[in-house]
Amino acid sequence: MAEFKEISPNASAGAKFGNWMHNRFPTLFEAYRVHMSEYYAPKNFNFWYIFGSLALLVLVIQIVTGIFLVMHYKPDANLAFASVEYIMRDVPWGWLIRYMHSTGASAFFIVVYLHMYRGLIYGSYQKPRELVWIFGCLIFLCLMAEAFMGYLLPWGQMSYWGAQVIVNLFSAIPFIGPDLSLLIRGDYVVSDATLNRFFSFHVIAVPLVLLGLVVAHLLALHDVGSNNPDGIEIKGPKAPKDDKGHPLDGVPFHPYYTVHDVFGVGVFLMVFAAVIFFAPEAGGYFLEYNNFIPADPLKTPLHIAPVWYFTPFYSMLRAITSEMMYALITCVVLGALFGIFKARTAGFLKAIIAVAAVVVVAMMLSIDAKFWGVVTMGGAVIILFFLPWLDNSPVKSIRYRPSWHKYLYGLFVINFLILGYLGVQPPSPIGERVSQVGTLFYFGFFLLMPWWSRLGEPKPVPERVTFAAH
Repeated sequence: MAEFKEISPNASAGAKFGNWMHNRFPTLFEAYRVHMSEYYAPKNFNFWYIFGSLALLVLVIQIVTGIFLVMHYKPDANLAFASVEYIMRDVPWGWLIRYMHSTGASAFFIVVYLHMYRGLIYGSYQKPRELVWIFGCLIFLCLMAEAFMGYLLPWGQMSYWGAQVIVNLFSAIPFIGPDLSLLIRGDYVVSDATLNRFFSFHVIAVPLVLLGLVVAHLLALHDVGSNNPDGIEIKGPKAPKDDKGHPLDGVPFHPYYTVHDVFGVGVFLMVFAAVIFFAPEAGGYFLEYNNFIPADPLKTPLHIAPVWYFTPFYSMLRAITSEMMYALITCVVLGALFGIFKARTAGFLKAIIAVAAVVVVAMMLSIDAKFWGVVTMGGAVIILFFLPWLDNSPVKSIRYRPSWHKYLYGLFVINFLILGYLGVQPPSPIGERVSQVGTLFYFGFFLLMPWWSRLGEPKPVPERVTFAAH
């Protein structure tokens, strides 16, 4: 048992209360010391490093606004749409809470995508931060599930039919598909049972998992330390012994980066408020116009598309057609041939590669393209988990990689944005071809990374982080 700390009888009331709390809850003060005041972060953070704290802020906004929305929402197929209208029209400040929640959903994905891109360009997934990256990818998966389930709750036309399309995709899985779709829906069509299931998961189950993963993500990060734009560790040169041996290239997270994050939060909240008060629908991207029409199982909208943050993956799903399968088969065969010719081991491994290629090609020819579309959509997310082992570059940060790497990463971002735009557009022959090329580029970027990440001569990496006071 820890000894009680004594304090002067002449101390202020605040100091006495702090000492009283410290003696009775020392774990709280220890957590503050470990994760804030004595957690040393690299001193060369730039603006890319505010998006992690912004994601945490938006998570809090979503939880708080969600609590108030649940007070008035009715998870009933006959009452759900009307309850949302009641919140918007009759509940005091209900319109503000609803718009904060709907805008927060899009804001969440914006800051998470930017946060993940920062990790991509600065190599934040490489040793020793593989587990930090994996926890982050799991958070992304949970966030997608949370957003999809919440998307159904307004019970508008796009909510209903979007859920109908996505849930029906699971039926394409061989053997278990129809039963899995039935299990998810709770009925043979999207109905009141589906609404209740999605409501339960959206409000209770997924948020609990999400919060646990966020805590794990932060603990894992603070155990190994933060990465920085130079991609080098700060645990090298130490300060004199009287400074407790802290790294010379690090500064305490509090107050230096708490102030840094407060500034970012201020800018974010101004933009966030501007969207809420002046453009909460964001031209139909944050809130689709069809979702202001009650769900009608007998009237299908002319064009069904998911909300914007899913559209890059939805575009990849639509890209997998019967003729696209032949292009994929060609890629599998070429990849197998490349592996056979490059394998330096005995013929046994080459035979395994050849047999595996034959099995995959046979499966691709025998199973419907719809299933492979679902596999492609899921694989586009799952492949992110393997990024720490796909990147073979000798340096972490984009700053010290060959210059052409920057253009390749730029093409990746442009390709992702194009796929997202095509996902909200009605199907067309030209759009189909572009999305097919974009899908091949997306997977080629990752699957060929073990090869292209080694190409070129990296620039010299400094021994200590580069920092200019500002």
